[in-house]
Amino acid sequence: MTVTASAPTRVDLAGGTIDIWPIYLFHPGAQTLHAAITLRTWARVSARDDDRVALVSDDLGLASGPIAFDDLPAHSALPLLAKLAHAFGVRGVTIETKSEAPAGAGIAGSSALNIAVTAALARWTGRALEPDALLEVAKNVEAQVIRVPTGLQDYRPALYGGVATLEMDAFGARRRVLAVDPVALSDRLVLCYTGAPRQSGINNWDVTKRRVDGDAEVTAAFDGIVDATIRMRAALESGDWAAAGRALADEWTTRTRLAPAMSTPAIDHLLVEAQRAGAWAGKVCGAGGGGCVFALTPPERRDAVRAAWRQAGATVLDATVDPRGLEVAAS
Repeated sequence: MTVTASAPTRVDLAGGTIDIWPIYLFHPGAQTLHAAITLRTWARVSARDDDRVALVSDDLGLASGPIAFDDLPAHSALPLLAKLAHAFGVRGVTIETKSEAPAGAGIAGSSALNIAVTAALARWTGRALEPDALLEVAKNVEAQVIRVPTGLQDYRPALYGGVATLEMDAFGARRRVLAVDPVALSDRLVLCYTGAPRQSGINNWDVTKRRVDGDAEVTAAFDGIVDATIRMRAALESGDWAAAGRALADEWTTRTRLAPAMSTPAIDHLLVEAQRAGAWAGKVCGAGGGGCVFALTPPERRDAVRAAWRQAGATVLDATVDPRGLEVAAS
């Protein structure tokens, strides 16, 4: 038997970082906005002739193994794959992955890969995991690997696809599909890779600790992010794209107050060039310091923004909103 799975990456439109427990509990109205995109990740699980585990990352050009099952927890070359294989108790398999997202792009490639591998291993081992259970396994194993808190929104775009919000309060997290035409959003979305991988401009643990400790600057920044996200959601759902762009600009300006390292001179230059070319606004994806940048732009200025970014040395990525979430097949 061979099991294959694929899942989309995503653009975090607004509200990221606040989805880390317990930050969202301190800010009424906390929510994130995200769109799954057509840069997908894949996982393939197939049988071997022995009881060992081989791990292969095609896009990173890494291969490990065969590895004895008991040695998987200490494996460091491809630690997420190793820990997932150990968690599911698999033996005698090859786990192969690939991704269309550049390494360190900040578009949740690792989260999408995690969901795809988790789903493939669940199918391989005969576990009928519901989406919430699948998400829980992926979240917990990734936290074991990266040793910092993971965000609640990270895995949902990979599971479900489309454009959605994640509302968070004392009763938990609720995903709501946004009344946004995915084609209309795709026509106004431009995405590029800076050429430098994400360098974690925001340290999640540091920001979380500062917020829990009552840091006034961090608290005010999160209040501003919540406000901008609420306004952006309303603008997107009413089709007021210019207002969505203004809210995006405010979200980005406020976000940089959390950590100056969110941006870099190269990122600042790309955002300036996008606005000169006619974009409403833009922001870096993920934790910042590099990776991908996206912009919202009038459809008639989209090509001009793409050209400006190429001229500035960035790699423009062909991506649209992906309505498909996780897909799993066995043969």
